[in-house]
Amino acid sequence: MAEQVVRLIYPPALLNTPIINLLIRTYSELVVNIIRAEVDTNVGWLEVQLVGNPGLIESAISWLREQGVEVNTLSA
Repeated sequence: MAEQVVRLIYPPALLNTPIINLLIRTYSELVVNIIRAEVDTNVGWLEVQLVGNPGLIESAISWLREQGVEVNTLSA
């Protein structure tokens, strides 16, 4: 099992989109743990721990980027 912590930065257009819900439904074999978050009306970010197969983690990160979320790796 691999583990990676990432910061997800949401643009204003995605603040009302259930990205984490969609991530969990799409990647059901991945453990998603929200560590920290800050959201207001203009911008939002979450620090999320992803645990699972390394290839699945990379796929999930690519999917998040495709949705328009900026993904910054904090630790591996």
